[in-house]
Amino acid sequence: MTSSTTAAPSGAGGATGAASEVELIIGGMTCASCAARVEKKLNRMDGVSATVNFATQKAKVSHAPDVQVADLIATVVKTGYTAEEPAPPEPEPRAGEAAGRDPELAALRHRLLVSALLAAPVVLLAMVPALQFDNWQWLSLTLAAPAVVWGGLPFHRAAWTNLRHGAATMDTLVSVGTLAAFGWSLWALFFGDAGMPGMHDEFRLTVSRTDGASTIYLEVAAGVVALILLGRYLEARSKRRAGAALKALMELGAKDVAVLREGREVRVPVASLAVGDRFVVRPGEKIATDGTVVEGVSAVDASMLTGESVPVDVGPGDRVTGATVNAGGRLVVEATRVGADTQLARMARLVEDAQNGKAEVQRLADRISAVFVPVVILIALATFGTWLGATGDPVAAFTAAVAVLIIACPCALGLATPTALMVGTGRGAQLGILIKGPEVLESTRRVDTVVLDKTGTVTTGRMTLQEVYAADGEDEKEVLRLAGALEHASEHPVARAIATGAEERAGTLPAVEHFQNVPGRGVRGRVAGHEVAVGRLHGDLPEELARARREAERNGRTAVTVGWDGQARGVLAVADAVKETSAEAVRDLRALGLTPVLLTGDNRTVAEAVARAVGIGPGDVYAEVLPEDKVEVVRRLQGEGRAVAMVGDGVNDAAALATADLGLAMGTGTDAAIEAGDLTLVRGDLRVAADAIRLSRRTLTTIKGNLVWAFGYNVAALPLAAAGLLNPMIAGAAMAFSSVFVVTNSLRLRRFR
Repeated sequence: MTSSTTAAPSGAGGATGAASEVELIIGGMTCASCAARVEKKLNRMDGVSATVNFATQKAKVSHAPDVQVADLIATVVKTGYTAEEPAPPEPEPRAGEAAGRDPELAALRHRLLVSALLAAPVVLLAMVPALQFDNWQWLSLTLAAPAVVWGGLPFHRAAWTNLRHGAATMDTLVSVGTLAAFGWSLWALFFGDAGMPGMHDEFRLTVSRTDGASTIYLEVAAGVVALILLGRYLEARSKRRAGAALKALMELGAKDVAVLREGREVRVPVASLAVGDRFVVRPGEKIATDGTVVEGVSAVDASMLTGESVPVDVGPGDRVTGATVNAGGRLVVEATRVGADTQLARMARLVEDAQNGKAEVQRLADRISAVFVPVVILIALATFGTWLGATGDPVAAFTAAVAVLIIACPCALGLATPTALMVGTGRGAQLGILIKGPEVLESTRRVDTVVLDKTGTVTTGRMTLQEVYAADGEDEKEVLRLAGALEHASEHPVARAIATGAEERAGTLPAVEHFQNVPGRGVRGRVAGHEVAVGRLHGDLPEELARARREAERNGRTAVTVGWDGQARGVLAVADAVKETSAEAVRDLRALGLTPVLLTGDNRTVAEAVARAVGIGPGDVYAEVLPEDKVEVVRRLQGEGRAVAMVGDGVNDAAALATADLGLAMGTGTDAAIEAGDLTLVRGDLRVAADAIRLSRRTLTTIKGNLVWAFGYNVAALPLAAAGLLNPMIAGAAMAFSSVFVVTNSLRLRRFR
């Protein structure tokens, strides 16, 4: 387990000074009201601020230095639950262990199957009078007793534990309801007329007047236990699938690595790698950790981290990320980040933090869940009293009260937000989108303006050769070959762009003699028998070259003149190239109802040229903005009543990212920008910004849909049960279905594209 030190918590105690964070695994929670109780007890401790998540069964606790983890665990245990720190992950799965086997899920499945096999004949005998042979009720009792007592044991045990701590949860409702139905049946069988041979019973969907002494509810007791166990099992399986993306992300990394030791390859566990170690990656192997290529050329498949299907070419000096796959030649990589500092580990940490957090809508649901169960028990008692007073029939009153107890469990309410968050953040991680926390989802709904930093976000961030203009009678390739050869000897960014472009378009470059750098004018030297000059040439240019130069500068490009033997021969246009996908990204952002704004420190001519290329109007361009003034632009837009998102990648974007209502940091950028952002886009593709906002909005919509269902279900179902319009077994089926519906609805986010 990794712990961290943070600012002071804002817990009940209001402790000051440095605080530590710890994660605890909570056992025994069965519904949202359990999570609310644990959270409430922890937050009552001095210097403690805790968030408990029912779906992940975890508590994230920030505590003052004088509060020990043992104290936190003791508080949880006193509340009636278990708590422990997560065990450190095993480097390898145990030999022979079935992948993905979950003992708790297996035990729940076993209990469900046995209870269902026992309950099915009991329900059939009660519902179909033709099957009711003499003394059928005693066979029903024989089958129902183990289903109610052993099958329902988790509910009874939890209800008893909570009762000892003066609390009531969903388990209380299920346990009281099923034991009441079973107890009534025992009384009717042993002390009433229900045990007489030839007794017949009819299944009714609603409450009706009957003779209490001859009425049994064994099908209700056994059927409800089986149905709720079915709901629990489906819910547990779905929650496991919901968290599968994070689990898969954490298991992506390589298990061992071939490290170079004194020129020999030694295979060691990845955990023993240190910064500075050099290791070998063969074709088809995973890159063990983040590093820099020192030998070899290859293509790297990063699709599992970024969602980008096209492999990226790498060579000496290029950065590579751990868990990506070497798709080509042999590489030697020097480790630059290991363990918890790697991009994969940071991604997993961000996703887990987001899943453990709570959106504002969830806090409302938690407050309701905390008081819901006691209120339902009061409603059940009031229902019993009202029916008994109105009809004088204890059987009808009892049936309506049991239906109220069983149908009103607040499971769906507790699962509505966390399950959608688990699936949404997990799917985002698969697509290279890291959502830092649930509160981010709220921001994406409000945003109406998106500020795009130009360099490195809309553009590639490096100068590239755009166009070559040759004078009449000159060969374009020759112009490029001679200019490229001369510029190859220079380290200036414009020179590097020309040299690289020349190698790509004209092939091998000739050697240079007498290279000379002339300040303010460019470079000159002897190439292939010619005296060549590249830069700002003095003298008149031929009309066609002068026109080409003006056009290049009008388009925001740097124009470089090429000449040899005393005559101008061509013009080269160099610029920070717009990414191929940026124009499409801007269209996608507009389709989401956002107004794109371009922000740059470059001059207005360059800025407007880039804006034109991607489809942003001149009125939405902020040029010649100093790095420290980017924050002011964001604040000015906010002052106009706009909700602003900011997309950036550099250190100078960090403050603006933090100031914006929603900060989207390009994962190809600096650590400062990534830390300041609310969303991190692992891939350096602006289209992912639109995907991130779409996914966040879709997740928020799913959460709200789940909550509407969970609230609506209880609001509609309680009056129906209290009015006697629901048989308790139908109520149990409806309650189980509501939880399964919420989790299944959340799982639809896995299909997000």
